[in-house]
Amino acid sequence: MSRASDGSTPRDDIAVLQQERWRAQRAYVIARSPFFARLWGGQPVPDRLEDLPALPFCDKGMLRESQAAHPPFGDYLAAVREYVIRLHRTSGTTGQAMNIAQTRADAAQTAEVGARSFQAAGLTTGKLTVHCLNYQMWMGGVSDHLALEAAGATVIPFGVGDSQLLVRTILDLKVSVIHCTPSYPAALERTIAEHFPGLAPRDLGLNLALFGGEAGLDSPSFRERLESTWGFTARNANYGVSDVFSNFASQCWADNDLHFLGEDVLHPELIEPESGNPVPWREGESGELVLTHLAREAQPLVRFRTNDVIAITGEGACACGRDATRFRVLGRSDDMVVVRGINVFPTAVGGVIGGFDALSGEFCVRLKGAGPYDRLPVEAELAEDAEAPADLARRVEETIKSTLRVSATVTLLPPASMPRTGGKTKRLIRED
Repeated sequence: MSRASDGSTPRDDIAVLQQERWRAQRAYVIARSPFFARLWGGQPVPDRLEDLPALPFCDKGMLRESQAAHPPFGDYLAAVREYVIRLHRTSGTTGQAMNIAQTRADAAQTAEVGARSFQAAGLTTGKLTVHCLNYQMWMGGVSDHLALEAAGATVIPFGVGDSQLLVRTILDLKVSVIHCTPSYPAALERTIAEHFPGLAPRDLGLNLALFGGEAGLDSPSFRERLESTWGFTARNANYGVSDVFSNFASQCWADNDLHFLGEDVLHPELIEPESGNPVPWREGESGELVLTHLAREAQPLVRFRTNDVIAITGEGACACGRDATRFRVLGRSDDMVVVRGINVFPTAVGGVIGGFDALSGEFCVRLKGAGPYDRLPVEAELAEDAEAPADLARRVEETIKSTLRVSATVTLLPPASMPRTGGKTKRLIRED
């Protein structure tokens, strides 16, 4: 892209660029997307971005129906079929797996914007970087690999599985950077303890960890534990929404919140999750994130509900030199649990769990039935070799009550009893 935003572009210039690109994208979608022609039903399509709330939302359920009726890409595929160069597939953990199409221009755009995120998080040219996300059709594999290369890294395409080989690879090649999910280091710690006697995690020599795919790093205690154990700097370097864009936001060295680094290709809105009413996009506001593509060929989306609930925490210049909007992810609206009228996100529970040294940081909220819920059922794993006080469960319950304002029932599980994975760890489990 000839006119990119790395977070340091003046705000007025970004607004002009967004409007220019929306006019072109609007014409493209009107001409080429049967899905949106059907959704909009002939109503006028606003020429100005500020008037987009006049249009209806689209959501994942609609996209699933479109792909079921028009496989494999749905009738929101706007590009000529022969121009699609890559197919990704989502995991399908919350329903039907989705097929994501990219043209050559889409793939290049994805790599460029993703590179901004990795660079903001501290990745510099030539750093030997082991990439440990799943390559098996998931966007995090190939797309993030190419973004790491675009950021200047020397990439080792490792993927997931065979943790013993990964440890040996890091040691043999003197790898300095790892890119993985926040839960993966715990799996590596277990591998090191079981198969590499006398070796500590910090002995691997990693100095930067780029994380994505899961929540967790918003918790200062979780981050501190990682950095203390491994000796690296931990950054959330990879926030995205699979159906829309692989990676468009990252932390920097100066701020714990995420910089929105895709403003030249994505138009964001905030809405109230329950009513869908608009919420101003400004510091101090929170709501569900809604995204519109401004320069997408294969599967352009307009007013897509992400289900991610965010809080805008900063505007204007950051100490790192970027003035892109900064935000924090509070949780997913479809993961939100209502306990006696109080909204609770698993990410907030993780923040409490991470504050106890006697706990490993692994946890899940296990719901039985459809509710309503009077108490929050939490399972938390004990840390290995830690002395757990007899009243630990009660103390965790009291902290959840004082911090989140809901009553909880905490069940303590033995050390190393909860699954570790190189993929996404599920923190909310619903049982019939």
